[in-house]
Amino acid sequence: MRRILVVLTAFALLGAACGEEEPTRSTGETTTTGVALPDDLKTTDLDDVKVVGEPGSEPTLEFEAPFGVSETAKRVIDEGEGDGAEDGNNLTFNFLFVNGRNGETVQTSFGDEPATLVLEDTLLPAVYEALKGTKEGGRVLVAIAPGEGGGADETSGVEASDTILFFAEVLSISVPLERAEGEAVPPVAGLPTVVLDDAGAPTITMPSGGAPADLVIQPLIQGDGATVEAGQQITVHYTGALYADGSVFDSSWDRGTPASFSIGTGGVIAGWDKGLVGQKIGSQILLVIPAADGYGDEGSGESIPPGATLVFVVDILAAA
Repeated sequence: MRRILVVLTAFALLGAACGEEEPTRSTGETTTTGVALPDDLKTTDLDDVKVVGEPGSEPTLEFEAPFGVSETAKRVIDEGEGDGAEDGNNLTFNFLFVNGRNGETVQTSFGDEPATLVLEDTLLPAVYEALKGTKEGGRVLVAIAPGEGGGADETSGVEASDTILFFAEVLSISVPLERAEGEAVPPVAGLPTVVLDDAGAPTITMPSGGAPADLVIQPLIQGDGATVEAGQQITVHYTGALYADGSVFDSSWDRGTPASFSIGTGGVIAGWDKGLVGQKIGSQILLVIPAADGYGDEGSGESIPPGATLVFVVDILAAA
């Protein structure tokens, strides 16, 4: 996952960073983003690019360079089987990025670990459109027009006017769980108790007495899926309440849709990073989080006062 995110994040962020376009050799034709195409293109039709190689192996993209397109285009190489990928699905796939200007590989997952991610429209648009609807075993080729891949990148040698060829082979598609699934764990005395409704949404009742001084990580349902690793993006349903009075300050169940977060990277409060890395998909975890691992002495907005101990019930639905 780290490899594909490095590429996609670089392309996306560099698109914003290069707000002023670099001078290019113009043919008078520009892309949909207003970036001028070079004047020495040999091929401009995606059908001119040959994909040579068997499924499961890194292909060779054969074309007469420099290649470029004014609009992003997609071509299906192999249809694959089953249902096409939809928003919210977990995808595992191999990828290859090639620079259309010189035929050089920008990045590849072949020979390394495949990429995994949750399909959502926050991805680089061309990558999102390439993967959406693609079936297991499907292979697709996309020509990403200049400006739609993000812009120039000195590290990889990509120039602002380059067309990037993106090849993907989808290995697996899975649907995240709707709620925690697994073996119920007997409750532990002295901790908040949890009752689930028919859909799986929790109601949390606080015990009498003071809040624990240290972080509490207590599985309520033990799932049997893959183990969550630091750096992954997890999809969860959760409810958060104040230990002091049991009032709920946030709940994905109330919004009717799971939430996705990067875990183990400092992108969420420390109690989440410490409590969810190492757990298994399908698990439901009770977290009692002291202020030191939550929002500290400052609190957060009007709903979380300074020094508050927080209680979360988290269903881990997917990780990618």
